[in-house]
Amino acid sequence: MSRFPTAGHLVSWAGLCPRNDESAGKRRSTRVRKSGTWLKTTLVTAAWAAARKKDCYLRSQFLRLKARRGPKKAILAVAASILTAAYYMLRDGVEYRDLGHDHFDRLDKTKVINRLVRRLGQLGCEVQIKHAA
Repeated sequence: MSRFPTAGHLVSWAGLCPRNDESAGKRRSTRVRKSGTWLKTTLVTAAWAAARKKDCYLRSQFLRLKARRGPKKAILAVAASILTAAYYMLRDGVEYRDLGHDHFDRLDKTKVINRLVRRLGQLGCEVQIKHAA
């Protein structure tokens, strides 16, 4: 893995990162770069399979990004995550360790609580929050 100094270099070489297309402060459409089709196609296929697996980090990442960016951009992000994980596994000689389906919920619990309280308010419920001891 010494050919690529960082995982970002490998992801860029594989063509899974968006181009930087900005002029005069305006950001244009960010299509992904052209690259060797065999690697990108394989990673995207693996990402679709990972997005369908229940209770795993990659599915939760896909669902989180799909809501904001759409399914195609989200699946490219998942493919980039798979390639990044493979880079570190090969470089360090370690096994894959899934972060879990609740990884993003564990990062910021207040954000999840506020989102759910807002959602209940939209459904017509009034909520008072009491934290457990």
